[in-house]
Amino acid sequence: MWRWVRQQLGFDPPHQSDTRTIYIANRFPQNGLYTPQKFIDNRIISSKYTVWNFVPKNLFEQFRRVANFYFLIIFLVQLMIDTPTSPITSGLPLFFVITVTAIKQGYEDWLRHNSDNEVNGAPVYVVRSGGLVKTRSKNIRVGDIVRIAKDEIFPADLVLLSSDRLDGSCHVTTASLDGETNLKTHVAVPETAVLQTVANLDTLVAVIECQQPEADLYRFMGRMIITQQMEEIVRPLGPESLLLRGARLKNTKEIFGVAVYTGMETKMALNYKSKSQKRSAVEKSMNTFLIIYLIILISEAIISTILKYTWQAEEKWDEPWYNQKTEHQRNSSKVEYVFTDKTGTLTENEMQFRECSIHGMKYQEINGRLVPEGPTPDSSEGNLSYLSSLSHVNSLSHLTSSSSFRTSPENDTELIKEHDLFFKAVSLCHTVQISSVQTDGIGDGPWQSSLAPSQLEYYASSPDEKALVEAAARIGIVFVGNTEETMEVKILGKLERYKLLHVLEFDSDRRRMSVIVQAPSGERFLFAKGAESSILPKCIGGEIEKTRIHVDEFALKGLRTLCVAYRQFTSKEYEVIDRRLFEARTALQQREEKLADVFHYIEKDLILLGATAVEDRLQDKVRETIEALRMAGIKVWVLTGDKHETAVSVSLSCGHFHRTMNILELTNQKSDSECAEQLRQLARRITEDHVIQHGLVVDGTSLSLALREHEKLFMEVCRNCSAVLCCRMAPLQKAKVIRLIKISPEKPITLAVGDGANDVSMIQEAHVGIGIMGKEGRQAARNSDYAIARFKFLSKLLFVHGHFYYIRIATLVQYFFYKNVCFITPQFLYQFYCLFSQQTLYDSVYLTLYNICFTSLPILIYSLLEQHIDPHILQNKPTLYRDISKNRLLSIKTFLYWTILGFSHAFIFFFGSYFLIGKDASLLGNGQMFGNWTFGTLVFTVMVITVTVKMALETHFWTWINHLVTWGSIIFYFVFSLFYGGILWPFLGSQNMYFVFIQLLSSGSAWFAIILMVVTCLFLDVMKKVFDRQLHPTSTEKAQLTETNSSIKCVDSLCCFPEGETTCASVRRMLERVIGRCSPTHISRSWSASDPFYTNDRSILTLSTMDSSTC
Repeated sequence: MWRWVRQQLGFDPPHQSDTRTIYIANRFPQNGLYTPQKFIDNRIISSKYTVWNFVPKNLFEQFRRVANFYFLIIFLVQLMIDTPTSPITSGLPLFFVITVTAIKQGYEDWLRHNSDNEVNGAPVYVVRSGGLVKTRSKNIRVGDIVRIAKDEIFPADLVLLSSDRLDGSCHVTTASLDGETNLKTHVAVPETAVLQTVANLDTLVAVIECQQPEADLYRFMGRMIITQQMEEIVRPLGPESLLLRGARLKNTKEIFGVAVYTGMETKMALNYKSKSQKRSAVEKSMNTFLIIYLIILISEAIISTILKYTWQAEEKWDEPWYNQKTEHQRNSSKVEYVFTDKTGTLTENEMQFRECSIHGMKYQEINGRLVPEGPTPDSSEGNLSYLSSLSHVNSLSHLTSSSSFRTSPENDTELIKEHDLFFKAVSLCHTVQISSVQTDGIGDGPWQSSLAPSQLEYYASSPDEKALVEAAARIGIVFVGNTEETMEVKILGKLERYKLLHVLEFDSDRRRMSVIVQAPSGERFLFAKGAESSILPKCIGGEIEKTRIHVDEFALKGLRTLCVAYRQFTSKEYEVIDRRLFEARTALQQREEKLADVFHYIEKDLILLGATAVEDRLQDKVRETIEALRMAGIKVWVLTGDKHETAVSVSLSCGHFHRTMNILELTNQKSDSECAEQLRQLARRITEDHVIQHGLVVDGTSLSLALREHEKLFMEVCRNCSAVLCCRMAPLQKAKVIRLIKISPEKPITLAVGDGANDVSMIQEAHVGIGIMGKEGRQAARNSDYAIARFKFLSKLLFVHGHFYYIRIATLVQYFFYKNVCFITPQFLYQFYCLFSQQTLYDSVYLTLYNICFTSLPILIYSLLEQHIDPHILQNKPTLYRDISKNRLLSIKTFLYWTILGFSHAFIFFFGSYFLIGKDASLLGNGQMFGNWTFGTLVFTVMVITVTVKMALETHFWTWINHLVTWGSIIFYFVFSLFYGGILWPFLGSQNMYFVFIQLLSSGSAWFAIILMVVTCLFLDVMKKVFDRQLHPTSTEKAQLTETNSSIKCVDSLCCFPEGETTCASVRRMLERVIGRCSPTHISRSWSASDPFYTNDRSILTLSTMDSSTC
């Protein structure tokens, strides 16, 4: 704790240098000159509170809310000075709210503590004292050698030392970090790769020097200094050597790694945002309104105080002073930006092979068979009978570069060779790894027989590769495994071994990958696959134009396409290629540039074989959901860790990008100046291009440059784009993007949706966080504000529940202020008639129960049940969501309307009572006049009735609960007042209201005044609503009118249901006397007793009819 305090104060910085030195197995130098560096332990802390800071920290956060702070000040004032009201009136509700909120937040943090304890207490094995020791994850120290078994999660950031493979490689999946479920290959340095046992590792003497922790998942620089036989061997370390915490070991029995970053310094922890308290737009608006009302209250208090002492100074006011003792989906509405992950959120994360083009002919896979589209030339049946002879062709030595298609029988054999070569290329040109469960019998028999590729478990760094290899296996060319230098393929039962000479890795500049293999016949071939834009220009043979047309057709279907080509080398050509590759790969300077030149030299003069089309299956109704969001005026950004090509392809298939959209790219930027120039070019293109919609693609590296120096320019480009796609994003970058949008001048409401642990940061950063309970665990759902099962439910969450919630909460806030303005203003006006003596207008019991009992239930039920329009209409008409955008119902204009309405009603309550009965001596039969308590009770009675009926006017969706609480609140007030004032209660010290309410109700003038003032208050409000609906209706009000006109009358529906007759029998009989018996001819459809029936009316104002689908 003391060290942490010193670090926070700057006296003991955690990292005093740019690098850290790690002694593997913590074997420190024996000389006394070395001072070990201090590293943090391996604890992960996601909780917010501790036992010691919960009370002060939670109270501080709660009293940051203006409402809580306001009532706290009022409560303290009531405690310190003599006030006409009891401190309980403000202290008790405040205590209740603070206590309930603290319990809720404490329970949530207790769950986070349990989750942390589960993670920190997970068992792990470390190498200590020459043996494996079982300990807990939290006890891992920097420098410890940790053993990880298959399918286990790495407990810290580890540098790979060895695995069960001779080459020291292993495969991991980083789904919880960057959303990619594909396998990534990591390798150990050769000197440690051979140390595969604990005993051998115990002899290792080595030191790691690496950079200090940083959040970038794809960046790691360091070196390992290994001491062998008194010599030091230095090996570079890069991202391929680092195993990140949160990743999972796959397809490898076990590995050993040394911990370099632990606890909150791991890259996973650095990419997590701390749990912060979100503030909704409704709460921010309410705080603004509270400040305005606070100013009004302070002004009233100042005026009252000034007038009090002014009048006190007048000699004529020499009477003694009156002794008063004797008498959180807040934000799921108004969303303007939706940020969504791709893998597992928009897609099912399952690739499926769909179609291909071979030698200029298109094929579809149907039930494991390749079926051509349309009849083949010179074949009326259009089947693949020629494929039965595929088994006769199983050597690359029979290949020819001829690209013509002739109708002679000789060319049937040639066509089969083309198919054979195409699928051999697919089966060999990849980096797929295999976990063999059972390989015997796979691929035997004719190609269309029942193969068993499912017995092979493939792992790949690219989901496309896995889908293509599985498709080739189903067709009969099965990749059955590889060793360090060979790849094995079964072609209809016959095993062929190809020597793997070189792999030309994929990169985003070339947009292709290649392998060079040696066939069993000794010939050497290059197989290449990649995007059509990178393969077709390199081809000099094959059906190029036909394939180009087919690729465009595949792309229009939203399929991910790859082109496949090959090249055969002579012995001399290969010798040159092998020498140049060796020179480039061992170069110490400009290695990347030299490799790019060699790759360009090798991948040329290709023969095109065909193209593949793979579907990354979207979740159900993703395209419709994104289109609905766009219609609602919501901009959709896709933030993904996937590669550029993969992300763009999915964006096109899911409708995020349109084919007619002008796609702009900000990728592969190397410097600030280059990024700025590219941004300026994009801004000019947007201005000059006569295109309605633009889409922007930006990668993580370019985004970092753009956010560093050019935020305004970047935001200008983004605001003018209908859709934005950010690829190769680290988790923390996703949160930074959302933060950038949140703090922009428009202050838009943001929503983030994701399904994995890598999405937690952006979910917590956005105003509204949505977690999808997907295949990547429950981390996103646990850290979200709302959890849904599928992406398609987002539309209902926003357009229905979000719309309803915003209408409810906006009305609740405005109505709350309105009814309290009505409540307080008469008290202020009364001071002018009692010489500002602090005499209260209302009895203290009425003061306490006004907001607790008399007017609380109608607005409570309204905020829970109100549906101002049918849910189906809201979901089917996304444009209605625009009516609540920009926080319109909580705008200053609406706020002023409700405030003025409250003041005007308050003036009518007070002065109406004063002028109607204030000087009337004939109010009571015995000639007595009303006193001040009777006058206050009259004002209070009119107020309770008016604000309750006002709530009824705002209600559109009526249920029996609404009727009960609305009319029941008025009845309860009358009954309570009769009992409270009609009985002498022995436990009350003084009872000023005794017999007051009974006297008030015994006066006919009082009843007349009550009715007249209530009608006067509400008449103008009703007229305004009618004129607004007729002259300036919103889209929602138009939809309500359409709903009304296209439905049948609720009265008619009562005739058609036995349930309706029993439920609304009294209403039906009354209306029949007025309009006559209903006729079945009035009804536009036939009804049955099994149809749903609802007895609730839609509007108390218009008596509008109900939707025929629900009535």
